Amino acid sequence: MSAYIHQIEKSLPEFQYRQDELRDRMKEIVKGGEKERRLLHYIYGRSGIDTRHSVVDDFKADGSFRLFFNGQGASPDTKHRNEVYIDKGRDLFTDVAQKLIKNSEFNPSDITHLITVSCTGFYAPGPDYDIVKSLGLSPAIERYNLGFMGCYAVIPALKLAKQVCSANPDANVMIVSVELCTLHFQSEPVVDDLISASVFADGGAGAIVSTRKPSSGRYYQINSFASAITDKGENDMAWTIGNTGFNMVLSSYVPSILRDGIQPFLNPVLETHGLTLDDINLWGVHPGGRAILDGLEKALNLPKSAFSGSRSVLSDYGNMSSATILFVLKELLNHNSGDNAPQKTLALAFGPGLTIESAILTRTGS
Repeated sequence: MSAYIHQIEKSLPEFQYRQDELRDRMKEIVKGGEKERRLLHYIYGRSGIDTRHSVVDDFKADGSFRLFFNGQGASPDTKHRNEVYIDKGRDLFTDVAQKLIKNSEFNPSDITHLITVSCTGFYAPGPDYDIVKSLGLSPAIERYNLGFMGCYAVIPALKLAKQVCSANPDANVMIVSVELCTLHFQSEPVVDDLISASVFADGGAGAIVSTRKPSSGRYYQINSFASAITDKGENDMAWTIGNTGFNMVLSSYVPSILRDGIQPFLNPVLETHGLTLDDINLWGVHPGGRAILDGLEKALNLPKSAFSGSRSVLSDYGNMSSATILFVLKELLNHNSGDNAPQKTLALAFGPGLTIESAILTRTGS
């Protein structure tokens, strides 16, 4: 039973920052001396990011300082950060869901299953409840939440949606991911914290998956999934709850670990489906950072243009954790490579573990 990604929509918070603006603010905010300021200049200059978004304006020189930098230091406790997640996250979750219905072939009454995805906050009744109320979905709708899985979580959400559709051909599954990474900013001059602060951003995205074939426009047919945990990297990417927000470990070793692990992961996946690297027309790679994209392109011997969709999303939005892969897949839907012939698409995302998740999709339509 074939399943299709009908619609991909995105939503962004109101505050947009230039990367050079953030770089200069971090030099003022982060504790430390000239060494730390030089390191910040280097990290931000090599990030591959032009702009990012946040639900708070605290990082602007004339910001309201409602959460951070309010005279009590730059480390509000986890409770206060999570309160902002509830307030601002609710708006993004419902905005994505409303766009999915408005711009798709589905009515609210058609949606049978709802999957929400996030690793940057918690509350209950949660965003699934807010979406049901906002759209007037059936109170009997089946709801699932994938929480705290990190940047790769949307691919398991797509996998779950396909499994639901395989079990119930009449199912129409809505997926909504929202991540507010900037709420967990840490101001200590720790290299992992500085790297995290230089790439992570806020945003939301969603999709509708169904066995109903889209009647127009471009869309993805879902072919297969594969996942693996690398034999290295357990301590190089991690996400834990601390007293002053969530603590992200993003080691500088991550790009090399992924670079070394990608061929052993991909080769059997492609062989199973009778494919080679040359058969992949479009690459939808999670832009965890510029160094990750550079390393993977080199390991796979791909031209720099291969990851153009991922680099474009990284440049315009930064790394929005789990929501980012949907931004990339939406970018590839609008990409004009080739004609209207089917385009074999490989989506890749990475997260704590180190975990590698993949989806083989076929972009088709016009």
